Amino acid sequence: MKLSARDAAVFFDRPDPARAGILIYGPDAMRCALRREQVIAKLIGLDGANEMRLTRMTPQELRGDPAALSDAVRAQGFFPGPRVVFIEDATETVAKAAASVLEDWQQGDAQLVVTAGNLSKGNALRKLFEGHRNAVAAAVYADPPSRADVEASVARAGLRDLPATAMADLVALAQTLDPGDFAQTLEKLSLYKLDDPEPVCAEDIAAVAPLSVEAELDEMLNAVAEGRTDRIGPTLQRLHAQGIAPVTMAIGATRHFRTLHAIAAHPGGPSQGIGALRPPIFGPRRDRMQRQAGQWGRPRLEDALATLVDADLALRSGGATAPQHAMMERALMRLTFLARR
Repeated sequence: MKLSARDAAVFFDRPDPARAGILIYGPDAMRCALRREQVIAKLIGLDGANEMRLTRMTPQELRGDPAALSDAVRAQGFFPGPRVVFIEDATETVAKAAASVLEDWQQGDAQLVVTAGNLSKGNALRKLFEGHRNAVAAAVYADPPSRADVEASVARAGLRDLPATAMADLVALAQTLDPGDFAQTLEKLSLYKLDDPEPVCAEDIAAVAPLSVEAELDEMLNAVAEGRTDRIGPTLQRLHAQGIAPVTMAIGATRHFRTLHAIAAHPGGPSQGIGALRPPIFGPRRDRMQRQAGQWGRPRLEDALATLVDADLALRSGGATAPQHAMMERALMRLTFLARR
């Protein structure tokens, strides 16, 4: 049976132990792996692997011995409890052995959990699980997680009674990170707040969130937008030492000020403009950019964008006589003076 996205989310959280097997497939291996871990943990518990109730097999093993899959599913474990046989990165070569197992499966046998890449409709493995009366197939796509998905992940991480603002920040963060990084962030947040009676806040989330590779550039752009002239020189020196090209700085600055312009230009004002951004911005950075947009206003932000576009064109033209680093520094200093007017 083929599961819809909604039914798949329910099945991942509460897999049916009466089903002979499940196929999880999709283009993103990390997302499939996280769903597979969730399903297996629900079926055999967190101690299932330690109690040898989880058997891992590869398509290569089955290619040489197709009957090994049937033997693994029917085998009786030393420890009591449900068992799972797991096949990772399966291909069509697994379909024949899996078909035999699904056809002969009985209550008490191990359940079959299979993951695969992006499978076409005509793929034999996908057709087997979608067409079988006692097996299911679920596609996992790289769609941004919904609020319900984030709430389920938060609950699995052991975080309880989160304020609405903290949950909104986590939903925003989930749309900017890949699933693996987001899961690790929730684990770190759970440990970070383990002995802290205070509720989770934006600063807590920012403290455990992965550092952006552009963190130094973000610091410089915030200094520019807030008119802090004294911070421009030292930050630029560090960026130069890291090998960040002036063109890269111009692109980052233009993106930052376009975001500010979108916030300031919203009909409902900056407070509504910040909420309309896609992807959303979370935590202290959200408040900071909303404040910057309100301080600049739409007209001055348009002047800033014009300055950045001129600088970007000059840097890319190749005919400039001044050093590119000096040209970029001059453009940024103009923006800081504009911010302080």
